[in-house]
Amino acid sequence: MSRTMRKKHLLAGLAAAGVLGVGLAAPTVAFAADGATPTPSASTGATEGGDRERQRTDRQAEFAEKLAAELGVDTDKVTAALEKLREEHKPADRPGKGDSADRQAAMKERLAQAVEDGKLTQEQADAVTAAAEAGVLPGPGGRGGHGGPAGR
Repeated sequence: MSRTMRKKHLLAGLAAAGVLGVGLAAPTVAFAADGATPTPSASTGATEGGDRERQRTDRQAEFAEKLAAELGVDTDKVTAALEKLREEHKPADRPGKGDSADRQAAMKERLAQAVEDGKLTQEQADAVTAAAEAGVLPGPGGRGGHGGPAGR
């Protein structure tokens, strides 16, 4: 093959790789920009949960609107279909997260069982409870989630 043809093939390959890279990077950057990390505030955990729930609902509504526009279908129809799929794929053994009080009560029950089983002392269980309520640990009363405190 001639040198010119090799250069053309090389340039075509590089161009294709560049287009592929931009095609993969652009949605990733857009998604990352959309999911900005919230700043800590003096609000309570219930308020933060309400804000998160409102933001989640807003994002889902925006997604449904964009999907409906792309498909040329009514937004209400897309929203209903998405909700139906969510319900169908919801695990039967995990009906929902429950509120903070329910999670805190469940955590205290697990800690009490660990004390009863001899895995923890009562002082250790009390320390874990106090740390969670103070927001040091992710979980009931704490600000963290998957990945550690404050989503880090």
